[in-house]
Amino acid sequence: MDVIKKITAENKRTSKFKIYKYRRLIQIAFILILAWICVEFYLFVHQLEQGIVPTISRPPGVESFLPISALISLKYWLMTGILNTIHPSALVILIMISLTAVVLKKGFCSWVCPFSLFSEYLTKLHVKIFDRQLKLPKWLDYPLRSLKYLLLLFFVWAIYFEMTVRDLRLFIYSPYNRVADIKMLHFFTQMSEMTMWVLILLVLFSLAIPYFWCRYLCPYGALLGALSWLSFFKIRRNADNCIDCELCTKVCPANIKVHTAKSVFSDECHGCLQCIDSCPVKNTLYLSSAKQKVRISRKIYAVILIAIFVAGTALAGITGYWQNSISAEEYLYHMNHINDTEYFHNQGEVPEYDSSTWEEDQ
Repeated sequence: MDVIKKITAENKRTSKFKIYKYRRLIQIAFILILAWICVEFYLFVHQLEQGIVPTISRPPGVESFLPISALISLKYWLMTGILNTIHPSALVILIMISLTAVVLKKGFCSWVCPFSLFSEYLTKLHVKIFDRQLKLPKWLDYPLRSLKYLLLLFFVWAIYFEMTVRDLRLFIYSPYNRVADIKMLHFFTQMSEMTMWVLILLVLFSLAIPYFWCRYLCPYGALLGALSWLSFFKIRRNADNCIDCELCTKVCPANIKVHTAKSVFSDECHGCLQCIDSCPVKNTLYLSSAKQKVRISRKIYAVILIAIFVAGTALAGITGYWQNSISAEEYLYHMNHINDTEYFHNQGEVPEYDSSTWEEDQ
């Protein structure tokens, strides 16, 4: 009660605006877009499996599920200056997601990523079961948090230090990579028993330990966390206004002690802005650039985030790097041979694939 009394009429918020409901609407919008992409791609592949040249267009957004192909394409582009057209939107999506981290911390995680939304609902269920949000002790939390960075380092080392330009080209234009999107779909539609149990265990761990996947295992989260250190805008706290109510820390899904920080530099900050929503004192928590030269409101944060994806998608479409260059007829050829040796990535080096092969086989 003493803390609450310290809030004077002068510094109380004049607005009851909360960004939470807008963030939830944006999350749902992206989920619906993703659902439409998945359904359309499923129907596209289903026609291929029936031996039919698809009459349904393949949605480029399905390449958001191909981060390895995107990382390889990025290095190939940096080394050769060539933007390949096998899975171009995978690279475009990777760049857009990375840009959000550089500008707006890990905003992708809390505003766009469907796994984060799923984790939020699992956390709510967790609180109902245990009557509070359980937290791992620091001696266990910190080592576990390093796991996602170790996974990221493994991919970075394998791609950026081990693969030559020739290796990159062989992978990008290989039969395996050409059907990587279909194989990703089959991973879920033709799920093995082991895969099913691994997914079930991940859900159970995420129920027992809030944000288990996001906090400890997600390599994408590690990449965005590392990039977020470069973020233009960070959450900052005006200590002179702070009344030490600790509401900001209590609502933080990343368990960051916001109430003691001058600026939130943590790689775990998701940019959900719940801390700002919860603060009862005006101008205590806010988003600003270094040295507080530029402040942005929570609404502007949301607008910038959406603008990055809209502008990126539009630019890729205009320049021809959104749709891939694989025709429906070629996809049908690949589907008819998808169980051949060269369509498996672990079969060793294979001869460089010539896209005219499928035409010669007609």
